[in-house]
Amino acid sequence: MRQSDLPRDPDRLRHNHEANPVHLIGLTQPHGVLMALEATSFTIIQVSDNTESYLGIEPQTLLGQSLLELAEPTLALQHSLETCTEQPSYVSIALTANHSPFDALIHRRCSTIIVELESASPQTAPQLTALQNKVEQAIGRLRQIDDVTDFLQTTVTEIQALTGYERVMVYQFDNRQAGAVVAEIKPAEKTAYLGLHYPATDIPTPVRQLYQQGILRYIPDLSTPQCRLIPPEAVPLDLGRAVLRGVDSCCIDYHQNMEVSALMVIALVKGDTLWGLISCHHSTPRQLPYAVRSACEVIGQLVAAELTSKVDRDELSYLSSLQTLQADLVDSIAKAKNFKQALIEPAPRLLDVVSAQGAAICLDQDITLVGDTPALEEVQALINWAMAQSTDIFHTSCLSQDYPAAIHFRAVASGLVVLKISQIRRYLILWFRPEVLQTISWAGNPDEGTHETADGSLILSPRASFQEWQETVRATALPWKPAEIANALALKHAIVGIVLNKADELAQINLELERSNRELDSFAYAASHDLKEPLRGITNFSNIILRRHSHNLDESAIKRLRTLVKLAERMDGLIDALLRFSRLGQTDLQLQPTDLNELLTDVLTGLRASSDDSAPPIQVLVPRALPTVNADPALLSEVFSNLIGNALKYTDKPQPNIEVGYLTAEEYDIEPANSHVLYVKDDGIGIRDHHFQNIFRLFKRLHERDSYGGGTGVGLTIAKKIIEHHGGRIWVESRLGEGTTFYFMLNC
Repeated sequence: MRQSDLPRDPDRLRHNHEANPVHLIGLTQPHGVLMALEATSFTIIQVSDNTESYLGIEPQTLLGQSLLELAEPTLALQHSLETCTEQPSYVSIALTANHSPFDALIHRRCSTIIVELESASPQTAPQLTALQNKVEQAIGRLRQIDDVTDFLQTTVTEIQALTGYERVMVYQFDNRQAGAVVAEIKPAEKTAYLGLHYPATDIPTPVRQLYQQGILRYIPDLSTPQCRLIPPEAVPLDLGRAVLRGVDSCCIDYHQNMEVSALMVIALVKGDTLWGLISCHHSTPRQLPYAVRSACEVIGQLVAAELTSKVDRDELSYLSSLQTLQADLVDSIAKAKNFKQALIEPAPRLLDVVSAQGAAICLDQDITLVGDTPALEEVQALINWAMAQSTDIFHTSCLSQDYPAAIHFRAVASGLVVLKISQIRRYLILWFRPEVLQTISWAGNPDEGTHETADGSLILSPRASFQEWQETVRATALPWKPAEIANALALKHAIVGIVLNKADELAQINLELERSNRELDSFAYAASHDLKEPLRGITNFSNIILRRHSHNLDESAIKRLRTLVKLAERMDGLIDALLRFSRLGQTDLQLQPTDLNELLTDVLTGLRASSDDSAPPIQVLVPRALPTVNADPALLSEVFSNLIGNALKYTDKPQPNIEVGYLTAEEYDIEPANSHVLYVKDDGIGIRDHHFQNIFRLFKRLHERDSYGGGTGVGLTIAKKIIEHHGGRIWVESRLGEGTTFYFMLNC
């Protein structure tokens, strides 16, 4: 037994067949005669050197003759030659030389027609009918079996009954092209191969490609000397589809080491994939009539079709269960306000979508871990690596082969699926599977007989032993099933669909909101006009009475009239504030380079002009010259006016200390680097901590209506909206009784 940190890698291994392709071997098996014909005249241009044994004619004598002249007159032969394709077709013929019947297989390779002749078995019509009945009964029994394991075991039993081979096996390939015996029937005294694994290199790539075309391989006697083609050609004849194709010496040694003298192999092609092989072995030479081989080929085609149906049915059932889980998850995402929470709660649901044990959700810099995962810093590095992959989905059952650092956390993440929700933003879902130690039983040491060449590849020679040999494979998880990968991709498409749908809904809402804002704006202007006119009338009328008739009024009446004037003026100011607030955000900013020193001077001039003559002069400290920013100067003036006005208003000192300044992004340690933090600082009454958020709410005042000069409670709300409209933010720091500092950030 050996231990391996990684599964076997067939990419380093190659066989002698890679340099000498088996379909160009230039040899034929001796149990028949092979002829190559010119495609239009049907003239024999090449022939195997064993024609005298079958036809009584020397090979050289046949060259240059038309096969139609050598065969007994038959329209069937001529039709077969004229219509042949790359797929071999059967015809029964006899030659005039000895009048013996032959089973002939005919197919075309480019401009050459290949004809293979085997002596026809003397089978009577009742024998052929009996064979047909056996095949039909075997097919009927196979079609009644749903379980794949039972189906394959019945297959080997039926093939053995038809052929008489001692051992019949079904050999299944995995996704790395290695294989395992999954069904077997054999004599009791023979060593069992059921459950044993074979490395991918046991079947060279050219041979595997031939099997993928559905080729049936028949070798009745591995020990008989092979025949040569006459004359030899510089470019060997392509015998890829020829039943009589010769046998490579490595293949002969390999099977003789297994004590096999005769064999037949039927390819099981599922869709476009070589799913496996039906392999028949016999310890002594064994001839099999063409009719029986043809019957076995029919059963092989049925088995491949039924496998497709049965395996697909199992995969479909599993996929259906996964899709049910996914539908529940997608429904939650569609209804949720928080995308991440919908993914991770309840926790097992995201894992069950692909049958994983851990997951990581990455939304830009926000990474959330679910279940069994590597440490956060390891996941961050893995995400950086995954972002460099070009595909929407990446999956592996041996992560350390692609990402060597994964060997350190193989216990939780030997298997990985990476799903990129966005190719632009770092939106990914990663699923993890843990390492599963696997003990693989090989049919002999798979590395036996290999030696390394100068280029680093390994040349294989036939293995001499097929005794059970075990290997423990590490750093490998259970493989991801196609249904799980399909479900992950479907989840991505569903998420993208939800995002697009919500974007459409948001666009519609914005259109409605824009229409409503226009209507509200029109209403506000109309309402303000209708309200302001009577308010101004009340103010003017009350002032006239106070000026002209105050001597006729008592103190109580005068006081009520002055209160009425104040109320009307306050209402008028409130209406103006509401109009300004409603217009913010509805019009484009008039951005321009704005010197804040000049802007502050204008603001202070306006505040001084509107202040009470009895109030102390307004003093503002500016520690250093203010910067020039890209802003709307009219709106920014309102921000400074509101903040400085509040500093003047909310104080209990006869001469408040007010400071206006700024800090660079580096000084305040904020991003982006081109921003500035401006501030207005005072030594006024201060604000309690729990009121920090409330002060920016519309109409929210922290004091009685008439205290500290009164006010509408709109100024800070307007300031906040202006700053946010510029793409910045505003916040406050304060200590009760010591003063307040308002900060706001602007980009330069």
